[in-house]
Amino acid sequence: MNKITLGKTNLVIEKNGFGCLPIQRISEQDAVDLLHKAYDGGINFFDTARAYSDSEQKVGAAFSSMRDKIVLATKTGAQTAEGFWKDLETSLRTLKTDYIDIYQFHNPAFCPKPGGEDGLYDAALEAKKQGKIRHISITNHRLAVAQEAIDSGLYASLQFPFSYLAGEQELALVEGCRAHGMGFIAMKGMAGGLLRDGLTAAAWMATQENVVPIWGVQRESELDQFLQCIREGAELTDERRATIERDRRELCGEFCRGCGYCMPCPAGIEINQCARMSLMLRRAPAQAWLTEEWQAKMHQIEQCRHCGHCMAKCPYGLNTPELLQANYKDYWEVLAQSRK
Repeated sequence: MNKITLGKTNLVIEKNGFGCLPIQRISEQDAVDLLHKAYDGGINFFDTARAYSDSEQKVGAAFSSMRDKIVLATKTGAQTAEGFWKDLETSLRTLKTDYIDIYQFHNPAFCPKPGGEDGLYDAALEAKKQGKIRHISITNHRLAVAQEAIDSGLYASLQFPFSYLAGEQELALVEGCRAHGMGFIAMKGMAGGLLRDGLTAAAWMATQENVVPIWGVQRESELDQFLQCIREGAELTDERRATIERDRRELCGEFCRGCGYCMPCPAGIEINQCARMSLMLRRAPAQAWLTEEWQAKMHQIEQCRHCGHCMAKCPYGLNTPELLQANYKDYWEVLAQSRK
């Protein structure tokens, strides 16, 4: 096992954490079994959020009787102090705990600070004073907000998208966190499903000293890959390096990460999948994306109003309507080829 201290928190955790977003898609009993298997395999850091439907409830069901054995992180998307307290009390109740180790502002469009009109950071300070949270942290998808959070010195950790597709700007965030004594929690370590080899992803993450990836898991087979890494280690072999270089050539640049912050679309387009359909067709079994259901969803792109709603919300600054049109054209060409 490879333990790491998260920044200056004194929280000692396994370097591979468990991302609890996907467990909202499975039954409570299956989720509890999966979480227990993760713990038994060495994982002691679990990250969830108020926004992940019943994820907190399932985490609470799994660990309420062994709360002191795990490090627990959750998030609030509140915009006001009133909303902050409502989210916090709900999270404490659903998680069946009286404290949260790492309480994170969930992808705010700004960096909350003491004295702000929103009252968020001051509320977090009061919650910490009351012992309801141990550490104040932040998650984001925007480079500018992430950098401001690092520079502020106000946060115990930063959670940000990070995989072996990371560029110089993301790597600079990791270094900034290290220099400021902040933990760096990596979400989307599999690039939103575009990377297919968990062992290669984990082997690369193991080379990033200050980084704790939280692997989003909903299947036992997925978990087994990461538990294998914990038991045996994951060497960055020549074969895995070649996989990384190939993926970087194919994926780096202007592509949709599938984060979903552009949703819902006023025209009913499932943007977070349709805008990256070309990649999914080539990085997963294509037939699963060529069904009548997905054909209907791709047809919905024809209803795009070019209203700018998605572009305004995209944390990566993508020209989403252009991506949709390019993916639309490619989709029907691939479908036609599959019928020959």
